[in-house]
Amino acid sequence: MSMSILVTGGAGFIGSSTVDALVNVDAGPIAVLDQLSSGKREQVNPKARFYQVNLCDAAAVREVLARERPEIIYHFAAQMDVRRSVADPAFDANVNLVGFLNLMEAARQHGVRRCIFSSTGGAIYGEQETFPCDEDHPCRPVSPYGIAKLATEKYLFFYRAQYGIDYLALRYANVYGPRQDPHGEAGVVAIFCGRMLEGQRCTIFGDGKQTRDYTYVGDVVRANLYALTSKASGLALNIGTGRETGVNGLYSALAQVAGEIQPAQHAEARPGEQLRSVISPRRAAAELGWKPEVELAEGLDRTFSYFRDARARGR
Repeated sequence: MSMSILVTGGAGFIGSSTVDALVNVDAGPIAVLDQLSSGKREQVNPKARFYQVNLCDAAAVREVLARERPEIIYHFAAQMDVRRSVADPAFDANVNLVGFLNLMEAARQHGVRRCIFSSTGGAIYGEQETFPCDEDHPCRPVSPYGIAKLATEKYLFFYRAQYGIDYLALRYANVYGPRQDPHGEAGVVAIFCGRMLEGQRCTIFGDGKQTRDYTYVGDVVRANLYALTSKASGLALNIGTGRETGVNGLYSALAQVAGEIQPAQHAEARPGEQLRSVISPRRAAAELGWKPEVELAEGLDRTFSYFRDARARGR
């Protein structure tokens, strides 16, 4: 079944990996919209048409939708730094909410049938009461980033009720893997890999006992593919492993892969960060037939190898 697809943020970490997978299964004609603030042009699959457009430019977004007439939108484009959202909530809302609304206003005018949204399974719940938590856990985000993701899910419900645009919100855990930015503010695995390869000490903020649900990007991409043809509609689904890993434990596991002997250094905890975050993937198994497959040790090995090889190629 061939469908025309638009991928926002398709030059980024998860977006570009998903575009590659869509191309590999011959899902249909694909267009990528990305302003390249953090995405990389060379990561865009050559079989996809590329538009360097900022979602905050409503006229430019309408022009792309009018030209491409996509049936399906994958929405990855985002301001994804939790700490920046705390420091500048208005900037976060402008990118993550106003930009999204520009996209959906163009979508309803040009026949989009379904939107698959990359939500967050960490920041959206806030400090959890149950571990791992399911989708019925109260949503009490403690950062503007999490608030914007939750608001986007509510807007998707509105566009479904008002205009019949179907949607799935996939609430990702802490995704890691090849192509994540080792110099960015999000993605501790990539940051640790980058520091280790540069021969520099890694910094753990706080005591390192804070936990996350680390999920390999390849598993997340599979969930994104399953969402394309699934009959599941109007739902939010957790995409995670259901396993909790402390930052200290993560560093130790990655140091073993890298042969790192320097101990990490600790710095003051960052504001807006949760203490524990781990999500249950059971509903995704029931609705999508999806389960995580890549164990943390294997995923860390693949990820470090990717960054090591990229460094050797001078990239």
